[in-house]
Amino acid sequence: MKFDTVIIGGGLAGLTAGICLQKARRTTAVISTGQSALHFFSGAFETLGNDARTIELFGEAGIRLHYREGWRLMPLGSFREATLSLEDIRFFEERKVGRKALILNFLGYSDFFPEFIAEGLRSTGTACRTGILRIPEVEVLRLSPSEVRSVHIARAMDKVWEKVVQEIRLLHRDEDVIILPQVFGLSDPTVPGQLQGAVPAKVIFAGTLPPSVPGIRTQWQLRRRYEVLGGTFLLGDEAREAVFDGPVLKQILTRNLGAHPLEADHFILASGSFFSKGLSSSPTGIREPLFGLDVSASSDRNAWYDADFHADQPYMGFGVLTDSRLHALKDGRPLPNLFAAGSILGATRPELGSGAGLAIRSAFAITDFLTA
Repeated sequence: MKFDTVIIGGGLAGLTAGICLQKARRTTAVISTGQSALHFFSGAFETLGNDARTIELFGEAGIRLHYREGWRLMPLGSFREATLSLEDIRFFEERKVGRKALILNFLGYSDFFPEFIAEGLRSTGTACRTGILRIPEVEVLRLSPSEVRSVHIARAMDKVWEKVVQEIRLLHRDEDVIILPQVFGLSDPTVPGQLQGAVPAKVIFAGTLPPSVPGIRTQWQLRRRYEVLGGTFLLGDEAREAVFDGPVLKQILTRNLGAHPLEADHFILASGSFFSKGLSSSPTGIREPLFGLDVSASSDRNAWYDADFHADQPYMGFGVLTDSRLHALKDGRPLPNLFAAGSILGATRPELGSGAGLAIRSAFAITDFLTA
């Protein structure tokens, strides 16, 4: 199968690149194992400001973003600066949510931490009370503990969110803020807004342990947009082998396609960092496993991590080295038709930002070059 561009990785960088190229009438294929850092997505786009291009691209996929400089509530009751985010993520002008907060969780759901949130908010002067939501559709999930996860609750919530509103009204006293786990709007992105409008207080959705419901929803919407534009999305496949002609990458062989390689004029490596196996570690070092690309990483294992668990961990900055056009480097030389995008870059390109901002900016940079 022959394409203009083959993209390895179906996360934020890969799908953004695929959508941009399809809009430019290029033929593309995305190889996706199914694992993506979007499953950890908080709903905010780090290091991106009021970026009209991103807002337009996401809007075309049915994903509404909003921009406001302020603070967002984190899962353990602390605050982080934020600007561009999904529409249902609330921002605050200061590190305080309000005068009184009611923090609610579903009975038996252990991936959300009301007491930690309450402790953090009390330190900012907010009086906090916690409570339990008893929803029959969630009670059924408790029969299998493995099913009480954010994504399973979210599947039920799209259908029964009005029951949650009724429960909230019973539990609500005089609080001006109600905090709920971020388990709404998995398949229907209008649900969070409808719930916020139906409750007589300001509703805040706080993050849970992964998987991230807004992250999965965002990936689904971007994938749908990519496929509507004519892109080929190979879900559950994995790039296994690369065929080169000198420095030029010619083909990718995948697990599912066997003897039928994917050929392309250009390739984009957007396979992510350690979580999605774009980078791998061993006692002897850090490597990029598919192509053996050059990686920026410390040779001293003791320098890979910080003993302070809450500190930024050095290994998260490790990444594939590239030239100014984001061509990947191998043995110090750029490969002319292989680019690297997203979190596999680590902190090697600080001018492109970090997190979701890095994914989008690097995808834009590569696709602008390919379509110029």
